[in-house]
Amino acid sequence: MYQQMIFVNLATDDVAASRKFFTELGYSINPQFSNDDCSCVVISDTIIAMLLSKQRYADFTKKEIADSTKTSEVLICLSAESREKVDELVEKAVTAGGTANDDVQDQGFMYGRSFEDLDGHSWEVVWMDPAAVQG
Repeated sequence: MYQQMIFVNLATDDVAASRKFFTELGYSINPQFSNDDCSCVVISDTIIAMLLSKQRYADFTKKEIADSTKTSEVLICLSAESREKVDELVEKAVTAGGTANDDVQDQGFMYGRSFEDLDGHSWEVVWMDPAAVQG
């Protein structure tokens, strides 16, 4: 069966620094689709983040590129296998130079936190109790 993929394209001021940031979170880089203007971050088999220099990003749009440190252009939410994995990923992001959002969402059956990467893109990490999802 065909598995649809998602490629999240994000503009970055510094491709090399962003590549380092995401590898410090534990993600790999696909060198086949990476160069000085782009880094292909493999989050999972079906989720890819394409970190593009602003010059390269501009090749794909006629719109003004948002300053993600001032404007929210997207909220990216990743699932985690446990509450501990949520905390672990956010702490890795902070250690790698990102900024944690102090708001913790704890509804018992669902737990989430968020961080901003080096360019201010918002990443949410959420765990949901599998029993709650099934019920």
